[in-house]
Amino acid sequence: MKIVILSRDASLYSTGRLREAAEAREHEVQIVDPLYCYMDITSHRPKIYYKNKELENVGAVIPRIGASITFYGNAVLRQFEMMGCYCLNESVAIARSRDKLRAHQILSRKGIGMPVTGFAHSTLMTNELIELVGGAPLVIKLLEGTQGKGVVLAETKKAAESVIDAFRNLNAYFLVQEFIKEAAGSDIRCLVIGDKVVASMIRKAKEGEFRSNLHRGGIAEKIKLTPEERKTATRAAKAMGLGVAGVDILRSNHGPLVMEVNSSPGLEGIEKATEKPVADMIIHHLEKFARPMSSNRTRGRG
Repeated sequence: MKIVILSRDASLYSTGRLREAAEAREHEVQIVDPLYCYMDITSHRPKIYYKNKELENVGAVIPRIGASITFYGNAVLRQFEMMGCYCLNESVAIARSRDKLRAHQILSRKGIGMPVTGFAHSTLMTNELIELVGGAPLVIKLLEGTQGKGVVLAETKKAAESVIDAFRNLNAYFLVQEFIKEAAGSDIRCLVIGDKVVASMIRKAKEGEFRSNLHRGGIAEKIKLTPEERKTATRAAKAMGLGVAGVDILRSNHGPLVMEVNSSPGLEGIEKATEKPVADMIIHHLEKFARPMSSNRTRGRG
């Protein structure tokens, strides 16, 4: 089967591992930078070109679309969907998970636990927002932030007011969230494939930092989940419509709380912390669902 990995950088660990795992299963793999694609959008035979060559006979697509190129990356992914290709994560699910506000509203509608979260447009509601999430300390998150960027811990009400005013002056949208003190600067990353958590790790923030992201110096180690945590992670991924997802959970005094559902979870940290071949598991999952697709393409191994 011919597999396209949509990625801007072939040297990235996750991209390389997915390629390695697919080639070990005798699939043909092509890494495609979505920003160098252009599309012929027609009702009869939609096409995608990459560096002036048509991409043909693609059986499956693995999207590794960075947050900064979500719009165009998703447009390319939609074109593959129009061509009848199996996509590991669909464009609508990626868009849903990337919109932090929409994602939280979906999780809320599904009854999935998360920190108390507030959102408002006017600075006239600043005091009400702060009180809504239980007062300071509280967390303020830019809707467009990734990897811990644009996330601020306001330890006092005055600090929270200053940050909110600053974001408003920049015309930036943000969420205000309850600070879960008992999490003690750590969170749990659950790697969900299909309807199962296949690997999990606890990430701990470095000293003096409250964000546990590995990109920000956090450390990770394997952890055993409770049945409730496993159920919460799989429900969150399903609510987003994602076949593969990284679900970030906080352990709180009132149960697991979902912070974020990531549609392109990094594989390096979790593979090293758990010693589990997550990339191989992803390829096995892809094979399971890609094979029954359109009969006018060559499917399966080879």
